[in-house]
Amino acid sequence: MDKLVIDRQKVKAGFARYTGNYDVDNDKIKLKIEHTYRVADLCDKIAKDLGLSSYDVDMAWLIGMLHDVGRFEQLRKYGTFSDADSIDHAHYAAEILFDDGEISGYIGNNVDICKDTSKDGNLTDIGIIRKAIWNHSAYRIEEGLDGRTVLFCNIIRDADKIDIFKVINDTPIGIIYKVSNEDAVNAGISADVMQAIKEQHAVLRSLKKTPADHIAGHIALAFELVFPVSLRIAQEQGYLDKLMNFRTCNNNTKEQFKEIREIMAGYMEKRCLEQV
Repeated sequence: MDKLVIDRQKVKAGFARYTGNYDVDNDKIKLKIEHTYRVADLCDKIAKDLGLSSYDVDMAWLIGMLHDVGRFEQLRKYGTFSDADSIDHAHYAAEILFDDGEISGYIGNNVDICKDTSKDGNLTDIGIIRKAIWNHSAYRIEEGLDGRTVLFCNIIRDADKIDIFKVINDTPIGIIYKVSNEDAVNAGISADVMQAIKEQHAVLRSLKKTPADHIAGHIALAFELVFPVSLRIAQEQGYLDKLMNFRTCNNNTKEQFKEIREIMAGYMEKRCLEQV
């Protein structure tokens, strides 16, 4: 296996160069830059907790630094971060990095950036990075991937979800969902979304109809966290709890969030018992 040369300073310089092509004073651009660094740090933390080698920790961190490269061009071209209203930002990132050759600005030139598979048919580390980025925001990871690739897919997916809890808390709901504060605090949670919560899995994007649906959908990401350390970080940061205590003026929605808190508490207790 041809190992990559991963120089973190080179990667950061490459990311700064790339994002320098955009308006870094734009709040949305700034948000994604900051999100990228936090996700990379979370990838590093998760990988270390899993006891991975220093090289694999660097691999996980690198994937975190590259995972949202598609967001910047998405915003420039379409004026939105909504994949439903534009393009799949994860797939777009993979295309920019590998089809357009942007990846060469981040890693050493000792490997063929177009070589996804080795002689034995397994994915190269370049291929693993491409797959991890391609799958990082998918409802489910594509089938048929080898264990090493799934590992890195799960690390970036966990790290991304953990930071989403923070982003949603720190950003006014009207900006995220383009609704008035009045509409947000009076919205209800749809039956299909509540059912997904009760079944303890992520909510399909197509089911989310109201601002409260989106909040509930973000909460449901906790059900998808793979690694115990990821769940622990999410709990320690406190953003998940804040989401579950969303202030609503709708009495029925208050009861729905109360039920969500009870379901999540039971889920967390079950996961803790499984770790003993």
